[in-house]
Amino acid sequence: MLELRHLRTLTALHETNSVSLAAKRVHLTQSALSHQIKALQTHYGLPIIQRRGQSIELTEAGKCLVSLSGKVLEEIQATERDLARISQQTSGSLRIALECHTCFDWLMPIMDAFRQHWPEVELDLVSGFHSDPIKLLEEGGADVVIGSECQKQRGIVHHSLFRFEILAVLAPEHALRGKRILQATDFADVTLITYPVPEERIDLIRKVLKPAGIYPQRRTAELTVAILQLVASHRGIAALPSWGIKSYVDHDYVIARRIGANGLWSNLYASTLKETASRPYFRDFLTTARNACFATLEGIIPLE
Repeated sequence: MLELRHLRTLTALHETNSVSLAAKRVHLTQSALSHQIKALQTHYGLPIIQRRGQSIELTEAGKCLVSLSGKVLEEIQATERDLARISQQTSGSLRIALECHTCFDWLMPIMDAFRQHWPEVELDLVSGFHSDPIKLLEEGGADVVIGSECQKQRGIVHHSLFRFEILAVLAPEHALRGKRILQATDFADVTLITYPVPEERIDLIRKVLKPAGIYPQRRTAELTVAILQLVASHRGIAALPSWGIKSYVDHDYVIARRIGANGLWSNLYASTLKETASRPYFRDFLTTARNACFATLEGIIPLE
């Protein structure tokens, strides 16, 4: 019998093309998710997925069920909004502070959809860069912080969004273009172009360069497009999320290289106060954000 948990599993399989990643997405063990797939295949007498090396693809039957999943889960989310209105839990605010400013690209369409679904909720972006964005929550300056911080703090809840790789970004003619992977030493004599934030909040510096004793010259720019323009005009090298630079790489405006043999990875969270976490409109925002990101951003993976 088809259940909601099966629909969520099928959606995760469709968006990750991986049993192991789908299991993480729906918070199951790989064995438990495989059992769900087997039960569905037995029930319908049809294969749901086909394995292709390390990845999987959906069969015609699987695609049919995924199509149903999208419709049903969307209807459930809409009904939960209606129930929140009936219970008069629809007013409040979501002022969002961004630690990762490449998030603008995927966040803006989500905010537009949210405004249509929750017109009673004040939705806005907190402008500027903030040295301590979590403190904004505690001081009432923001309701949500989207960033990489996940330290345990009393009264703060960190909601996982996804895990992503940070890539080195170079001009197509850069002297390092022939290297598939850059190491810490490759940054020794370059100008590193970053957002104007403290060094301890820059993954490349904190995780790779500082441990290796390398301190390159640094230049800052507030906008992602400005950073990419500086890179393309040979002013230095940047390190940005893979999903934030894809269109520029596809059009050969810049090139990207992995940092270290295993890559440089970071996690993204939506952090709130506990009382915000319990509000229906925030739960809806979080669900919408996760769904949109996994459906549109390439290279991201679920967090444990």
